[in-house]
Amino acid sequence: MKVVLFPALLMFSAWRLCSAVAGGMLFPKESPSREVKEVNGVWKFRADFSDSRNAGFEEQWFKRRLEETGPVSDMPVPASFNDMSQDPRLRDFIGWVWYEREAWIPGRWLADRGQRVVLRVGSAHYFSVVWVNGVEVTQHEGGHLPFEADISDLIRKDPAQLCRITIAVNNTLTLRTLPPGTIQYMNDPTRYPAGYFVQNTNFDFFNYAGIHRPVLLYTTPLAHIDDITVQTSFQDNTGLVSYQVSIQGSQDVTVTVNLSDKDRRSVATASGTSGTLKVADVNLWWPYLMHENPGYLYSLEVHMSAKSGGSQYEDYYTLPVGIRTVQVTKTQFLINNKPFYFHGVNKHEDSDIRGKGLDWPLIIKDFNLLKWLGANSFRTSHYPYAEEILELCDRHGIVVIDECPGVGIKDIRSFGNESLAHHLVVMEELVRRDKNHPSVVMWSVANEPASEMPPAGFYFKSVIEHTRSLDRSRPVTFVSDSNFARDKGAPYVDVICVNSYFSWYHDPGHPEVIQIQLNTQFENWYRMYEKPIIQSEYGADVVPGLHTDPPMMFTEEYQKTVLQNYHAVFDQKRKEYVIGELIWNFADFMTAQTITRVVGNKKGIFSRQRQPKAGAFLLRERYWRLANETGRLPPWGRYPCA
Repeated sequence: MKVVLFPALLMFSAWRLCSAVAGGMLFPKESPSREVKEVNGVWKFRADFSDSRNAGFEEQWFKRRLEETGPVSDMPVPASFNDMSQDPRLRDFIGWVWYEREAWIPGRWLADRGQRVVLRVGSAHYFSVVWVNGVEVTQHEGGHLPFEADISDLIRKDPAQLCRITIAVNNTLTLRTLPPGTIQYMNDPTRYPAGYFVQNTNFDFFNYAGIHRPVLLYTTPLAHIDDITVQTSFQDNTGLVSYQVSIQGSQDVTVTVNLSDKDRRSVATASGTSGTLKVADVNLWWPYLMHENPGYLYSLEVHMSAKSGGSQYEDYYTLPVGIRTVQVTKTQFLINNKPFYFHGVNKHEDSDIRGKGLDWPLIIKDFNLLKWLGANSFRTSHYPYAEEILELCDRHGIVVIDECPGVGIKDIRSFGNESLAHHLVVMEELVRRDKNHPSVVMWSVANEPASEMPPAGFYFKSVIEHTRSLDRSRPVTFVSDSNFARDKGAPYVDVICVNSYFSWYHDPGHPEVIQIQLNTQFENWYRMYEKPIIQSEYGADVVPGLHTDPPMMFTEEYQKTVLQNYHAVFDQKRKEYVIGELIWNFADFMTAQTITRVVGNKKGIFSRQRQPKAGAFLLRERYWRLANETGRLPPWGRYPCA
């Protein structure tokens, strides 16, 4: 018997998943007109272990309390469910899991008919259906971006009733999802039990699942600020902030905007739903280690006054704004007209117990390690990270290459029209969410796709051009490990990003070939496309504490040797057209079980517990030296050995 992982009752809404993204997705914040209530914590949880994985829909678990449907357990939100139980079936579970939480809605929210109450899920992997008090309110496809629903009418039907939130999440990956995957059924009864199947993927990280980011309830007036878009530039000492405000719920509106500096002093004002603010003696947003004043943010305070249906509405929203520009030439990446060199890391939202769940202690620790390391940038490999992380990047001046979940596109069927339509929607959702973050300087639409396949040219031309149409202010790329001459997507990118693992996956154990092969790689790509190049991945696995002399693979000495050989070539080519180096990886992370992985990927320069390996100290010295060469650092920002 084959498992039905996406029940037929959901297919009626498939058209919605490929339609254009509508409306804004402002991060919920409190203001004089808005309130936010977290519904995180311990939820009731049940995995659907039925043979069809469809019992929850057939028996309509959403229509009553989850514990009335059968055995439930406690599950923290936000977190991945996989590592929370000693039951191995849950660790590798594929199919539908069900969450439930009951919460009181403040009486003033229910009494005020002039405001909306919105339920927002920061992210849930992969496909989600949400009910409130047994009524479906929204569906969402995609594991890394937020979705929400207006639940005002539902919760006001019975103000004395607890608000029961039920969320069903399915982590099945197919050839049209991002990332893609396949379900393989094992039908040999002499080797496998009846109905046995596995989820196959083409990416090298664990398919953590669940409700990964905060679940919030928040309010806005019925007539409200729906979206804000900001574009920035400068001329001499004058900053220019062009803004556009979208209003929902009224046509009779008055909008005023005020831009304040860090000391909350007003520096510019305007009125209307669109316009340009001029800021004298502007403080630009600079990357960390490039300037003595990194991460400078102004505050754009938007006030809306509106009339609708005989009522008056007021709404307030404050958006942090960093004034900066981004440009790409044939040989350079420019931030504020100054050459910027990416010396940073690739990361994963991966922790010991919470999987990919938002974890504030881990986030703060990672930012402190980034600064200790002297890193000025990272790539969100291989999916969008939490909005909370990007807000910290804005404040600290950490530059971000923002990547969508387009990893593992290896099967020719994943280049079809259905996959392409979904990919376009994902980019719309990503740009809509992250367009105002000054730390985000480039969009990445994929990682290591099979870009030599015949359909890849049209596919990536479409995705890249669509992304540019959504945001003209940032370059667009994808990350390649294909042959330079056969890569059909490379002609359309603004920056060439290349992954290579010389002396690891190629010529393993022979670091003496690295410099020759890396130099050839760079020369081939630049000669073909004449675009700046980032070494977007390189590295070697190392088991912490494992040592040999001479160096051997998996030892700390071998990782150092690999890095030193790569760095020698980087130092030559960064004088020409190489604009960055991003080590793989910041920290060890969990993967599926394979014969090449010992409890996860060990290419981190930090362990999964965030302890430094020998490579971290080597990289720290290098990154601080690079910063002292290219930046204007205050005395406390200089690496003492430089």
